[in-house]
Amino acid sequence: MNQLAVSLAGHDKGCIYAIIKEDETTVFLADGSARRLEKPKKKNLKHIRRIVRLPAAVSGELEKVSNNSDLVHVLRMYRAEANKEK
Repeated sequence: MNQLAVSLAGHDKGCIYAIIKEDETTVFLADGSARRLEKPKKKNLKHIRRIVRLPAAVSGELEKVSNNSDLVHVLRMYRAEANKEK
């Protein structure tokens, strides 16, 4: 798990997720709370935008995610860093 994505369409538009798995046309996304690692959300690739510029601290922590609480922590870190940049 080394990428984050933003949902562009659907009832979850604007939500930030971690990409758990992907194939040719779909990705499986989790956020650690509503969509847990055990049951990720299936979403079409054209309905997400990958977040390519991750802060170094967030990127390092994202590599270490092993459970849902770790994932929630990383997503909170990313949101805090993104708000600092604004």
